Amino acid sequence: MSDEIEIDIDDLERRMDGAMASLRHEFASLRTGRASAAIVEPVMVEAYGQMTPINQVGTVNVPEPRMVTINVWDKALVSRVEKAIRESGLGINPQTNGTIVMLPIPELNEERRRELTRVAAQYAEHARVAIRNVRRDGMDQVKKAKADGMSEDDQKFWSDEVQALTDKAIAAVDKALEVKQAEIMQV
Repeated sequence: MSDEIEIDIDDLERRMDGAMASLRHEFASLRTGRASAAIVEPVMVEAYGQMTPINQVGTVNVPEPRMVTINVWDKALVSRVEKAIRESGLGINPQTNGTIVMLPIPELNEERRRELTRVAAQYAEHARVAIRNVRRDGMDQVKKAKADGMSEDDQKFWSDEVQALTDKAIAAVDKALEVKQAEIMQV
């Protein structure tokens, strides 16, 4: 009977990778003093009667290291795009030139850099919590399998597998946080 009982490690690993992908996405939206198209991803514009992501009303480009441009397709939406960016809390003052909205990325001061490193640490902690939740699910599967007749040796093996997977994922989160904080603090 114990030969048939197995824990789905691939599913646990996929879910942990999902937490890591989510963390990378959140890190991409953090402003580091360098221009990135991901900065404007969370901004929504009221277009045609509904809230629309900014990348669906224009083309987002990064022509220089400190500039993001949005080439708005519909001239009637330029002022709405500009307003949405101002109200988004990005701390960027858009400039308009015809249908092109330019976003000059200002230098970050020391206080803002420290604040952004704290935000990055919060994002990393959310990812760690998600990974630990997946670990708990894996350990629950092991306990259920033990109740279904899994041997103690198999239980130890699968518990160690789940823990190793968790340790690897947490280490990846810590490394990503370290890299992002270094990037933020870089002048």
